[in-house]
Amino acid sequence: MTDSAIEVGLIGYGLAGRAFHAPVIRAVPGMRLTAILQRTGNEAAEKYPDIRVVRSLEELLAIREILLVVIATPNDTHYSFAWQCLKAGRDVVVDKPFTTSLEEARSLVDFANRAGRLITVYQNRRYDGDFQAIRKLVAEGSLGRIVRFETNYDRYRPQLKPGAWRETTRAGSGILFDIAPHLIDHALVLFGLPEAVTADVRIERENALADDAFDIMFHYPRGMRAVLRSSILAAAPRPRFVLHGTQGSFVKQTFDPQENNLRHGNIPAKGAWGAEPEENYGLLTIPDGEKFKQRRIPSASCDYRDFYANLRDALLAKTEAAVSPEWALNVMRLLEMARESSERLCTIPWSQ
Repeated sequence: MTDSAIEVGLIGYGLAGRAFHAPVIRAVPGMRLTAILQRTGNEAAEKYPDIRVVRSLEELLAIREILLVVIATPNDTHYSFAWQCLKAGRDVVVDKPFTTSLEEARSLVDFANRAGRLITVYQNRRYDGDFQAIRKLVAEGSLGRIVRFETNYDRYRPQLKPGAWRETTRAGSGILFDIAPHLIDHALVLFGLPEAVTADVRIERENALADDAFDIMFHYPRGMRAVLRSSILAAAPRPRFVLHGTQGSFVKQTFDPQENNLRHGNIPAKGAWGAEPEENYGLLTIPDGEKFKQRRIPSASCDYRDFYANLRDALLAKTEAAVSPEWALNVMRLLEMARESSERLCTIPWSQ
């Protein structure tokens, strides 16, 4: 492969494809969004008149120039689409979750390895500016030894959405597979694999069919705990991040603004897409004699373009993919451990 633009095909033009993939790919030098697979509707063609819109996977894969395919479709279609794209000799990005089961995920990784293709998962939330600021705090030891980490992703959506696939009993539906992959990725980036998992995955809304809340605890050595939580019935959301350490605490109340910006097409002309006003920065609290002193910690200057920039460089053999297949398998394994822990009402140890 040369340093010319990598041509990309996007499968799916729902929320994920429209907001979190198409505009990001378009904004990364060295990548070219060549085609979008939208089975019905004309939204993609209206938004991107310079991009070819196709109606079937066969039509997309017939475009020989496309080297990378991005899958942004309902969760229970990820495995089939990824398999067909790998079989057609393409590298693949799958939007989270990787698949609906660890067995499917292992099958794809094995196939990709045999075919000599790259497969990765879109863990874009690790490029939130506030999370990158937390990575720096932890790496620098500003809080001392971390004893508790919380990552919360709350919403308030009390009304069910009839017909929405995430509200059904389809494989991979529900909030566990929708939100937990992001939060699991956060914990693994900061602290690595846990020793055990305790989880409560549940339905809180009346007449709901799919899980809409969870509390997951990762157990680490020396009493350290990572707590991952989400609820769709949180009119007053919890802080986005909380860290307690032996030398201080850090609390971030608000969300990185990238998701909201991308949902509404508000992409800054320059600078990081997740730039925040100072009043929204996280607050570091450290002891100062008998009192405490506080200071705001700026969110890092990064955004979701960094995922695709890394992927571009990995495809050009300049670096390793930030989200390796092994990493993706670990996330899937922890999702299944959380489900098992909740069903059995017990703590599940990590075992090799």
